[in-house]
Amino acid sequence: MQLDDLRSLLALGDHQHVTEAAAALGISQPSLSRLLARVEAELGVRLFERDAKGVHPNPLGELTLAAARDLVGRYDRLRRDLAGLLDPEAGTVRLAFLDSMATSLVPRILHDVREHAPHLRVELRQEPGHVMVPDLDAGAVDLALTSPQPRGPYGWLALQSQTLVLIVPPGHRLAGRRRVRLADVAGEDFVTIPAGFGFRALVDGLFAAAGVIPRIALQIGDLATIEGLVGAGLGVALVPEQFAGATGTIGIALAGAGAERVVGLTWRTDRPLGPAAVRFKTIVADAGPYDSHR
Repeated sequence: MQLDDLRSLLALGDHQHVTEAAAALGISQPSLSRLLARVEAELGVRLFERDAKGVHPNPLGELTLAAARDLVGRYDRLRRDLAGLLDPEAGTVRLAFLDSMATSLVPRILHDVREHAPHLRVELRQEPGHVMVPDLDAGAVDLALTSPQPRGPYGWLALQSQTLVLIVPPGHRLAGRRRVRLADVAGEDFVTIPAGFGFRALVDGLFAAAGVIPRIALQIGDLATIEGLVGAGLGVALVPEQFAGATGTIGIALAGAGAERVVGLTWRTDRPLGPAAVRFKTIVADAGPYDSHR
């Protein structure tokens, strides 16, 4: 049995008349009658009852028509999805991104993509970096905005360097300083991202290089929330500079080099990207870098 046979059964179910169904399908009445007889013989059951008014599906026929409708629908959706992925101007791109980019980098990138490819569809998925990599591996997403660059067969397009600053609440003893060392916050309650996140690894590396073991008081997987907790006087934190001040926190530059987070676009290099994803990546590459605010 072929998909066209299932479509013929559905036409019979809709019209409940062989002549009308055959006309709708563009085939002859005898051809449709032979097709129905062949399908019933293959399934070993009678699907339609014949009378002077036409053909009518019996309970077994209704069951078969429901299955046919499901199978044909799945196939048609597959064709539409594939066509969408293969169209560089109107296809679909599945993009994952870090929570911390939701209100800053992602809107700027999507603005540029919309300007150059207005019909390109982008399906967004907001998730932590340690979830993105398995999603890329499984093909659940095509591209990801993350930091740092994943190890392994991943392409990388650096898009933004984010300077890290120490944020403190108003009235904090360090609030008037222009620059601080991490040793200056030894013994302070520290608010940060949980272990396992890429940003946490960056923060841990900075403290280790400074020979400081932070006293971690609170952990939450969202940089905007961390800024709010510091603003409420619950500790100090390291965050990208653009997060400072949202709830009254004060950002202080860090002494020494290396206090930055590089954000980039990544994808698997061991399999080809679809045309829509290639188009997205090309637009972003031409529009970047995104270090300056526009």
